[in-house]
Amino acid sequence: LFGVLLSWIFFAGIFLFRKRPPKAPEAKRDRFATLGIVLQMFGYFLVWFQPPGRPFLPPVAALAGIPGLVFSVFAVAIAAGSGWLIESAIRTLGKQWALRARLVEGHKLITEGPYAWVRNPIYTGMLGMLIATGLAMEHWIATIMAVPVFVLGLVIRVRSEEKLLRAAFGEEFEDYARRVPAVIPGVF
Repeated sequence: LFGVLLSWIFFAGIFLFRKRPPKAPEAKRDRFATLGIVLQMFGYFLVWFQPPGRPFLPPVAALAGIPGLVFSVFAVAIAAGSGWLIESAIRTLGKQWALRARLVEGHKLITEGPYAWVRNPIYTGMLGMLIATGLAMEHWIATIMAVPVFVLGLVIRVRSEEKLLRAAFGEEFEDYARRVPAVIPGVF
């Protein structure tokens, strides 16, 4: 759990302490993506929330010995890899990155760095953080409920953003979308 918590600190730091590029004038925005943000945040709430009467952090790991160690390393690896992916994606986007779906004047279609592997690496990383947290918190029912809620928000955001990119880049974006998966290679 400690390793996942450290990854959360890094995850939050990416957004709070990143070097902000000069503000670019906004060209177009899709406000429907806000619903996706709300659903994703609710998914995070579910995975972090512990029912009344239960301690916030699990007192004893569900798995002990070698299986518990492997499970812990797996959860921390997902969290650390997710943090790295998010940081790399935001750095690659530069001034084009925003919390909400939008295009800025002079917007370019980014296809290098982590965007060569998936079209939405920030969302891939955010999903990884959700899963790593659920594994570390050992609150299985909440995790099972949180993942579909989060994924629904993720799909809304992907569709909103890609609608803007399709309108702006046409066939260039369509070619990119045919070659590179949206969030998870082989799944979506």
